Amino acid sequence: MSPSNQPRPTKAERTAAAREKARQIREAQLKREKRNKLLLRWGVVVALVAVIAIVAIVITTTMRSNAPIADSGASPANMNSNGGITLGKGTAVTAQPASNVNVASVPTPSTQPTQGQAANAPGTEAAAKGQPAKVVVYVDFICPICHQFEQTYGQKLTDLRNAGQITLEYRPIAFLDRNSTTNYSSRAAAAAACVANSNPDKYSDFFTKLYDQQPAEGSAGLSDQQLKDIASSVGADISKCVDDKTYRPWVKYTTQLATSSGVTGTPTAIVDGKQWGIGDSANQAFDAFLQADLDARAKA
Repeated sequence: MSPSNQPRPTKAERTAAAREKARQIREAQLKREKRNKLLLRWGVVVALVAVIAIVAIVITTTMRSNAPIADSGASPANMNSNGGITLGKGTAVTAQPASNVNVASVPTPSTQPTQGQAANAPGTEAAAKGQPAKVVVYVDFICPICHQFEQTYGQKLTDLRNAGQITLEYRPIAFLDRNSTTNYSSRAAAAAACVANSNPDKYSDFFTKLYDQQPAEGSAGLSDQQLKDIASSVGADISKCVDDKTYRPWVKYTTQLATSSGVTGTPTAIVDGKQWGIGDSANQAFDAFLQADLDARAKA
């Protein structure tokens, strides 16, 4: 029988077929809804596991960064007993032997220098006649004013030391640990000490890059891995040194030593024993303050 001669479905058959089709559609829809609900539940579970993992990492990192630091430990080679590294012409660094430090040996705090008074910080006395002027700068790697100081005067200081007119001693300290959630000031200063110990010729480049990538106050700061990556970019491998927190006691010691010496903020700059911002230099730009010392040396 040809299709045209087939009997048409009855009304009852058409109704039954429509109901069957509707049933199949409902079943398919219910399966989709069940599958979507299951996928949603698994998605929530996966997201929750991811959040828990991230929180665990953050907590672990924070606890590790904020773990108590010993009062005694090794000092890095090429940094002096006052916490500084002295840069000369080019990449030259004044060699210093490694030793040990203990916070218990820090003297009782002295008072902040008054107007016209020479700085109390040890090792900042004027250089001998005929020698380059001695410039000492206390810095904190999360301090925005220190960053501004470097942007304004860093190149001039580099030019003067390359010309043999000054020696430049940076003393990184950790006054502003409270301004990050991971004690960034201490971690960055300790990383700088690692570079000083193993690759002193790379110290100046590392120092500059830390300020080029300075984190905002109040943030967690750069991670230990980022600090290691910056060191690697200038040719220094400090991975083990950072992971072992080798020089965190050293930073603790040098920071307390700075406090005991009357240093109350960063940057604190001292030229041939005279502290910038004290007395007549209170309203004087640092480059003018420094040049006045160089001019006096030239006449002596």
